[in-house]
Amino acid sequence: MGIAAPVVRAGRAASRARREASQSRSALVLGGLAVGALMLLPVAYLVVRALEADASSWDLILRGRTVWLALRSVGLAVTVTLAAAALGVPLAWLTVRTDLPGRRLWGVVAALPLVIPSYVGAFALLAALGPGGMLDAALQNTALAGSLPDITGWPGAWASLTLFTYPYVYLLVAAGIKGLDPAAEEAARSLGRSSWATFRSVTLPLLRPSIAAGCLLVALYTLHDFGAVSLMRFPAFTQAIYLQYRGAFDRAPAAILSLLLVAIALAVLAVEHSARGRARYYRSGTGSRRPLRRVALGRWKWAALAFCSALSVVAFVLPVGVIVYWVLRAVSEGEEVRITWAAGFGSIIVSSAGALVALLAALPVALLASRRPRRLATVVERLSYSGYALPGIVVALALVFFSINTVPLLYQSLPLVVIAYVILFLPQAVEPLRGSLLQVGPRLEEAARALGKSRLGAFRSVVAPLLAKGAGAGAALVFLTAMKELPATLLLRPTGFETLATRVWSGAAAGLYGKAAGPALLLLAICAVPLYLLARRVEVEEAEVENK
Repeated sequence: MGIAAPVVRAGRAASRARREASQSRSALVLGGLAVGALMLLPVAYLVVRALEADASSWDLILRGRTVWLALRSVGLAVTVTLAAAALGVPLAWLTVRTDLPGRRLWGVVAALPLVIPSYVGAFALLAALGPGGMLDAALQNTALAGSLPDITGWPGAWASLTLFTYPYVYLLVAAGIKGLDPAAEEAARSLGRSSWATFRSVTLPLLRPSIAAGCLLVALYTLHDFGAVSLMRFPAFTQAIYLQYRGAFDRAPAAILSLLLVAIALAVLAVEHSARGRARYYRSGTGSRRPLRRVALGRWKWAALAFCSALSVVAFVLPVGVIVYWVLRAVSEGEEVRITWAAGFGSIIVSSAGALVALLAALPVALLASRRPRRLATVVERLSYSGYALPGIVVALALVFFSINTVPLLYQSLPLVVIAYVILFLPQAVEPLRGSLLQVGPRLEEAARALGKSRLGAFRSVVAPLLAKGAGAGAALVFLTAMKELPATLLLRPTGFETLATRVWSGAAAGLYGKAAGPALLLLAICAVPLYLLARRVEVEEAEVENK
């Protein structure tokens, strides 16, 4: 009897553990399927519209111009992604791993271009460097008058999208570097490898998930961008979709083009999934974290400073300077420059709600992708990216269609705007969370379970604190992008509701750049706050680790 009782208790404990594991898996799968169903709404709308098309509309895909636009868009996405990686990875390494002077300040400054909408950045580049711009006007009375090249077309689209999307790569790679285990590099150095050989053979492979995640966000952002390519007059796929939606009564051709864009995005996702691989990148130990060794730049210190300074001037100081110029010009000419506080408050409320809901929706997707890399998890993960590749107007029209036909109370309401932000920007919350989960070893959860904690308790007390930085980065990315979102907000907002993005657009569309400059400055100021706090929090945590 004395032996039987412990056996019975052990059997009951094992049965309870299996039941908890089954319930946890079921809840995770149901959460992932719910998110996947939400992300399928725009695709379902496109399929419904495409099925209404006649043969001539389907022939649109095979036309030479459609194929050419697709190739141009893919080519732009590839070149922008490569350039963003070439800027973001070195910046992350310089600001995190080296003795770069003022590296913590540069860590914040390097991320600031993310607060600038692509359409505002493109306008700033045109106003400053384009024909008839500020630099061209300054050279009128010199021998260089009229010698500036035309930056419209591919050069301007490539430059503007690269300068204002490289922070996606920078932020994710910097977070990945901070999470590395120094033991791997120390082992390589103990075998006689140089700093460069160690970086190439050890550090860079460990950063592959972060680099791939950042590049994926840049590529999909480029595919769905409309503002920068339109201002730079670069024929892109999104322009054809917008023109079809706005200029034709029959929306079936536009739906077919949008489905083709989704197919391209899925192909990009497949490439990223292959590049990421199935490796795990968590620490093998469970001890306290040790700081990464700083790399001395030596004689390369000044070159690194010049690189950081030049990039910051072109990607942040120049656009802000152009906006300030238009504000001062409007004031000098007697125009009224309004600081639209009501629109700013509205932007903060709806963007914060979008970031919070997107973070909650991203958690089951990231857990499935990192902990259960099976076919269902792969399908859910890829569905989560379908909305990110679509232009905002397509997602907005899909939500209008479904809200009118299923839940009329949602039509022209703020919850519908929040749902649109979740569909459009969910990958920006998924990728940082998944990257953080890949660096959390399963032994930590197993140790908590061995101490008697439930699965939920182990996740709450052990895993959740380690996900804090990834969750903060994801929420900040969604908030920043939602603050800048224009087409979906214009179509879905309640009557009379204004955001800073809509105020900037209304002024710029009317050619009243002085009127647009005030809301643009307030937009940049608000977006700079979460970026600064996020970067500052990371640096404080890093300093605490170094002081231990």
